[in-house]
Amino acid sequence: MKITPMLQQYLEIKNQHPDALLFYRMGDFYEMFFDDAVEAARLLGITLTSRSNKGDDNKIPMCGVPFHAAAGYLAKLIKAGRRVAICEQMEDPAQSKGLVHREVVRVVSPGVVVEDQLLDDKENRFLGAVCRQKPLWGLSLLDLSTGEFLVGEFPAESDLLDELSRLNPSEVLLPLAAGPDERGGPDLSALLSAHLPLCCLTHRPAAEFQPARARELLLEHFRTASLAGFGCENFNPGLGAAGALLAYLQETQKSDLGHLERLRPLELDQVLLLDESSRRNLELTRTIVDGQREGSLLAALDHTRTPMGARQLRKSLLFPLKNVAAINHRLDAVAELLRDQELSRELDRALGAVYDLERLNSRAVLGRANARDLNALQVSLARLPSIRQMLEPRPGLLGELGREIDELTDLQTLLAAAIRDDAPMGLREGNLIRPGYNAELDELNAILRDGKKLIAGLEARERERTGIANLKVGFNKVFGYYLEVSRGKLAEVPADFIRKQTLVNAERYITPELKEFESKVSGAEEKRLELEYRLFGEIRNRVARAGSRILQSAACLAMIDLLAALAIGAAKYRYVRPTVNEGEEISIREGRHPVIELGLPPGRFVPNDVHLDQGDKEVMIITGPNMAGKSTVLRQTALIVLMAQMGGFVPAAAATIGLVDRIFTRVGAMDDLRRGQSTFMVEMNETANILNNATPRSLVILDEIGRGTSTFDGLAIAWAVAEALVNKEGKGIKTLFATHYHELTELAATQPRIHNFHIAVREWNDTIIFLHKLLPGGVSRSYGIQVAALAGVPAVVVARAKELLHNIEQGEFNRQGQPRIAAGGVEEGGGRVAKPSQLRLFGAEDPLRRRLAEIQPDSLSPLEALNLLYELKQLP
Repeated sequence: MKITPMLQQYLEIKNQHPDALLFYRMGDFYEMFFDDAVEAARLLGITLTSRSNKGDDNKIPMCGVPFHAAAGYLAKLIKAGRRVAICEQMEDPAQSKGLVHREVVRVVSPGVVVEDQLLDDKENRFLGAVCRQKPLWGLSLLDLSTGEFLVGEFPAESDLLDELSRLNPSEVLLPLAAGPDERGGPDLSALLSAHLPLCCLTHRPAAEFQPARARELLLEHFRTASLAGFGCENFNPGLGAAGALLAYLQETQKSDLGHLERLRPLELDQVLLLDESSRRNLELTRTIVDGQREGSLLAALDHTRTPMGARQLRKSLLFPLKNVAAINHRLDAVAELLRDQELSRELDRALGAVYDLERLNSRAVLGRANARDLNALQVSLARLPSIRQMLEPRPGLLGELGREIDELTDLQTLLAAAIRDDAPMGLREGNLIRPGYNAELDELNAILRDGKKLIAGLEARERERTGIANLKVGFNKVFGYYLEVSRGKLAEVPADFIRKQTLVNAERYITPELKEFESKVSGAEEKRLELEYRLFGEIRNRVARAGSRILQSAACLAMIDLLAALAIGAAKYRYVRPTVNEGEEISIREGRHPVIELGLPPGRFVPNDVHLDQGDKEVMIITGPNMAGKSTVLRQTALIVLMAQMGGFVPAAAATIGLVDRIFTRVGAMDDLRRGQSTFMVEMNETANILNNATPRSLVILDEIGRGTSTFDGLAIAWAVAEALVNKEGKGIKTLFATHYHELTELAATQPRIHNFHIAVREWNDTIIFLHKLLPGGVSRSYGIQVAALAGVPAVVVARAKELLHNIEQGEFNRQGQPRIAAGGVEEGGGRVAKPSQLRLFGAEDPLRRRLAEIQPDSLSPLEALNLLYELKQLP
């Protein structure tokens, strides 16, 4: 195959980025060739064409996308998990001699995107890195679009995986192992693939993860002598991971990273922790069934008006507070906003006009903000003075946040004066800068706007001066502007006319004035576009230099928006302020589920009381039929505690929450095929995690422990787990335990801190009515068949189930599974079949009763009966 200079350049650049699809700029298109073209055409659903060189029959696959629409195509490729190298023309093709110089200006991968089409306004998009230095695991996460940069170290692999699942990075960097073909420890890669199946794993040179090298890179970036000011000076593998992230961004983004201003430690000891299964079971950010945001607690509480506030709400749900003073500081602010409805309305209006300051700032620093971004920034900054004025005199947290807002008046004034409201998306199309901002630009615009008028004026003046009535001004690409005079008027041509071209019926001339005008007009458009682009770049750089101030105000607005949203929800749904203290009591009066009640007509949700402490009411055993509401009571209790500790009001008539360090849940039944675990193994893993890590400060929610195995094994496990929880560390753990094992109600007789409750139902006409009310005492029936009937199981099946239930309860089955009245054993096939009996879990079966059941009185002789009587007297 003959390789042209252009294809040679393409292949050289592609060899530098073998793991990325290369967007190769050619004029108004990004072109792809060879295998890249084949794959991109398939992923993007575009036409695959081909090209061939002269004298060469080999066809080269190719496809392309318009550069002005590239963001949408880029989004598709990134969502498919691919990396894309953006290769731009670094010089004007019209002015270059020979092949246009091209370079890759950035590499886009799932973890490093800032385009709106690729981002969810309400969530961070993290790039992660993992570094192992025994015995610790280092983890760092970075959101390029907001500048958030996190680092942490964990003693156990499970802690690392839990944190990764909490923050859900789109891409994770792993070190290449020392072996030539091994990648970062296949076990770790496989582990991350199982836990984060949608995450892109990228392997990088192991040297980039070395803590010493990483530390130097971080110090150079932050321009500090140490990392003590960030609280992570003593980290090692954590810094290795953070340094690997920074090195990756420097290589792939090829732009300023000044918006990465600080490295924040993941201080998990300061927050209420929920493990992965608890976050899933409680449906904090996604529903269990279909993984949708709608139907989650996050969706129910989201009344935020800004993207920053929405992301802050999500963080507050995933990282609730564990400091009583900080919690009450937030609660005071929410109470103030509830009290002053006028302030709430004014804040709502002001915040509604604020765009995503964090991401606008990031695009400006990275050199990717367009004129519309700067307009959005200007509109947002214009709201800062009024928001500050509203909050500055207020007490507590609201006043503190108001006073911390940097109004950025200087920047807002600059943008308002410089950027046109109707500026286009592209930066090379002109019409970016307002009239009056730059005198040179105004002159060029005047020339372009008034060119025809100036030509007409010049033509009129020359006609009057020369007396040649038919003189006219013309233009062609060869000679430019000219004055044309017909042959009949040549004698009247003045001496200062310079002959330029002779035609059959006319002569064409130029004058010094006309050449001066031409020099202005002919280059005005090109000069205007170049000047506008340069002026815009200068303005964008000024915005970038103000990045720290923008981020400070953005952080304040995010917290203000969170507090306002919590107040709006509290007013709308009748939430109350909880009492949060250092005590050991959780007392909720008329608590409600914050999500379920939204799906019911007003007043239809049945509230319930829950009281737990470490005195005499530590474990609640809750029985009752399916669909009665056991799981709802369990979940709503956990959610109320979480909402209180994030600083929000709660759905209840009153609530007192003694500070909780962790919430554990074991709810529902599901297997995990990705990790090769059965339903029961998942259940036992979650139970083991609870028993090993729960403390007297924890809240434990258990729903149907042991149902993934046989009845007796499951009951035995459930009983032992309940005993362990009530006795752990001598104080026990506050626990809600829902079960269908009615035998567990006997625990209350053996443990004074265990109490029985049930969800009330009423029987009517052979069916049941759910009352959804939690009442003291246990029940001995599950009403499973009645629930099946309510669910629409055919009547014939329900009737048969009732018959079978009666037979099972009476032991009326033979060996073939056919019901029969088994008063004793019966003869079948020449042998005796014993009556099936239900084994007892607690206490051995009475031997006297067993022996009596075996006797056939009609077949006994008098002597046999006498001997049998002596035998029975000897039984214990």
